[in-house]
Amino acid sequence: MAMSWCRPAVVMVALAAAAGLGRARAEPAEAPEVVWIPPGPFIAGSDPAEREAAYRLDAAAYGHDATRRQGWYDRERARGPVELAGYAITRTPITNRAYAAFVAATGHPAPAVDRETWDGYRLAHPYERTLGYQWLEGVPPAGKADHPVVLVSHADALAYAGWLSKATGLTWRLPSELEWEKAARGTDGRRFPWGEAFDPARLNSHDRGPFATMAAGSFASGASPFGVLDAAGQVFEWTSTEAGPGRYLVKGGSWDDKGCGVCRPAARHARPGGLKHILIGFRLVRAPD
Repeated sequence: MAMSWCRPAVVMVALAAAAGLGRARAEPAEAPEVVWIPPGPFIAGSDPAEREAAYRLDAAAYGHDATRRQGWYDRERARGPVELAGYAITRTPITNRAYAAFVAATGHPAPAVDRETWDGYRLAHPYERTLGYQWLEGVPPAGKADHPVVLVSHADALAYAGWLSKATGLTWRLPSELEWEKAARGTDGRRFPWGEAFDPARLNSHDRGPFATMAAGSFASGASPFGVLDAAGQVFEWTSTEAGPGRYLVKGGSWDDKGCGVCRPAARHARPGGLKHILIGFRLVRAPD
C-alpha cells in the first residue's frame, strides 16, 4: 500500500497573479508531499525480451523503427536485484507553483530560453513551441501553475533543492537513477509503473495526451506500487546520475513520446546538464529523519 510520508514544514511562498496565486503576497505552504520508499531490494534494469517489446511498441506507434536502428534501449542496465536504503520521494514532479516560491525568494532566473540558445540545442521542437512554457517577469505561464516546471537545467534543479533544504530544515536532493527507478516501478521489476502492458490511458503521452504538459498527478491509475505519480510520460526528470562529462540521465519519458518504450522505468536517456528543455523537469528525494 502506498503511504504518504511528510513532516510538515512551512516555507514563505511569494505567489504570482498570472498563475492564479495572488501576486506579491506571502503565504505559508507545506513542503512537497512525499511517499516513503522502504529499504530493501528491487528488480532493476531490463532483459532482452523487455527491450524487444519496447522497440515493437515504438514501431507500432511511429510507423518506423528509428529507435531500434539508433539503439535507444540497447544500453539499459541488465535486469537484476539491487539493494537500496530507504528514502522518500516527491509524489509528483516539482510544479511551477512550487518553483515560483523559489524564484520569488531568491531571485534565481525564472525558466526561459532565448531563440539563439534553443536553436543551438538542435532539437526537433521549433522555438515557437517553447513560448507556452516561458515565464515572463518571474511569473509562470497562465493556467500552468500546477503543471511540472520545465525549461530548468540540472543546475537549476540543484539550486531549488538547496533552497528548499534551507527553507524547510530538511535535506532535499535529486534522486539517483536507481532511486528514481525503484520509486517508479516497485520491487517486482514490472515494465511500467502500473504493470506489464503499456496503457495510454494511464499517462500523459503523445498517444492520447494534449501534446503538452498537464496538471501534475492527473493520472491516478498510472501510479506506481508506492503511489508515485507521473513516473511515465508527462516530463523527463533529471537524476543525479552522470552519463559522461557534463551529462546526466533523465528518466520517465514525456508528453512528446508515444509507443512508449522510453516511458519505461528501466529506460535510460542522457542529456547535457545545461540543457533547458520543454520536455525535462525534476522531482526530489529526502533521507529519513
